[in-house]
Amino acid sequence: MGNLISKTDSIFVAGHNGMVGESVIRALKNKGYCDKKNGAILYKQSRAELDLTSYEKVYTWFKQNKPKVVIMAAAKVGGIFANNKYPFEFISDNLKIQQNIIESAWKNGTKRLLFLGSSCIYPKISKLPIEEEELLSSHLEKTNESYAIAKIAGIKLCEALRRQYKFDAISLMPTNLYGLKDNYHSENSHVLAALLKKFILAKKNKFKRVTCWGTGKPMREFLHVDDLAEACIHVLEKWNPDDKYAPKDKFGKKLYYLNVGSGEELSIKKIAKLIAKLTNFSGDIIWDNSKPDGTFRKNLDNSRIKSLGWYPKISLESGIKKLIEEIEETLTKSPNNRDSLKNFD
Repeated sequence: MGNLISKTDSIFVAGHNGMVGESVIRALKNKGYCDKKNGAILYKQSRAELDLTSYEKVYTWFKQNKPKVVIMAAAKVGGIFANNKYPFEFISDNLKIQQNIIESAWKNGTKRLLFLGSSCIYPKISKLPIEEEELLSSHLEKTNESYAIAKIAGIKLCEALRRQYKFDAISLMPTNLYGLKDNYHSENSHVLAALLKKFILAKKNKFKRVTCWGTGKPMREFLHVDDLAEACIHVLEKWNPDDKYAPKDKFGKKLYYLNVGSGEELSIKKIAKLIAKLTNFSGDIIWDNSKPDGTFRKNLDNSRIKSLGWYPKISLESGIKKLIEEIEETLTKSPNNRDSLKNFD
C-alpha cells in the first residue's frame, strides 16, 4: 500500500518555531517533503503573521492557502509551576488554537491532519504501562489538569469530525519530550530541561551544589524530539484508523489516537545523576521536598504504534549527551544561535 500523503502535498506545520515543529520540518525535508521542485509548499506562520487564537484570522488563512496536510505542534506548554500558576491560559489558549486550526482545516479541504497531545491526558492513577484505553477512566493529576483537559478536547474533536464527517484527523500522545529548542525557564520548564540548565550552569559557574525540585523519586519516560518527528511522518504515511489491519483497542474498536514513547523509564533522581555525570558536575545534589513531585509514574505502552513499524532510535543517555554538547556549543561558539536556548541564562 502506498503512502497516505504525497511528496507534492502542501504542508502546514503549526508551531513551526518550537522544539517539536522545527524537528518535524527537518524530518519532512530529510524525507523529500516540502520540496519546491515537486511543487510542494511548506507553510510556516509566526505568531506575528497568524494569531492562532483568532478563529477569523485562522479560517481566512486556511481559505486562502488550503494546505493538504496539517501537523499541529502549536500549543501553550509548561511544567508543573506554570500549569499551577496559569490554569486559565493553559486551558483557554489551547482550546482556541485547537478548535480554530482543526475546524478551519476541515472546512477548507485539508486531506490529513495530525494532532499532537500529551501523556498528561491520562489519569493520575493508571494501569502501567499506560494503554490508550486508560483515557477518561479516572481523575487527572491536579497540577496539569487544565492543559490535560484541553488536549483531551482536541483528541475528541478530531475523533468526532472523523466519525461524523469522515475528516481524516489522527492524534499522537507523546511522552515527555526533550531537545535543543526546549524551554529552559527556571519556573516554567519541564523537568529534563530544568535539570540540564541547573547542571550546565553549575559546572560553568563552579557551584558546589545543585538544588532540584521534589524528592527525585518519581519515574519519568523521555523521548527525543527527533524520534517523535519520525513518528509523526510515519503515521501520516502509514496509519489509517479505518483500515481493517489498523491497531484496535481491547474491544476490537477503532483507535483514533496512539501513544508514542521510548519505553525507557528512570527516576528523576537517576536522571539528575546521569546529567551530573555527563556535564562533569562533581558537587552535591540537594532535593527540595517542599516542591511538588507531580504524577509518580506515567510510562506509556507504545506497542500499537510499534505494530505500524515505528520504533524509537535514540537512547536517553546518548540523546542527553548529544543535547548537552549542542547546548554547550551554542553557549560558547554560536552566540548568534542563542535564540534556540530560550530562557537559558
